[in-house]
Amino acid sequence: MESLNTCGMLKNRKLSKSVQEQAFYEFKRQMEYKCELSGIKFILADRFYPSSKTCSRCGSIKDNLSLSERVFVCDKCGYVIDRDLNASINLKNYGKSIA
Repeated sequence: MESLNTCGMLKNRKLSKSVQEQAFYEFKRQMEYKCELSGIKFILADRFYPSSKTCSRCGSIKDNLSLSERVFVCDKCGYVIDRDLNASINLKNYGKSIA
């Protein structure tokens, strides 16, 4: 799971209402609890880990990626993938690498 800077997100007028409605802290707490019950190691990625900016195919990191870009296009290998799917693959690989 990725750690998020919810305080910073609340300062963004476009995101603040959505962030408040999501209750990230409660979701994280429930995830930790359920993992513990199931004997699964809960891994929290640092909020500065570039999960959205890293190509899940070749590993190159994109310097600039705005929030409005919903599709990730790798500058190095040309791989095209949904931004959130790319980030989830990177977080899965991150968890495997430190588990």
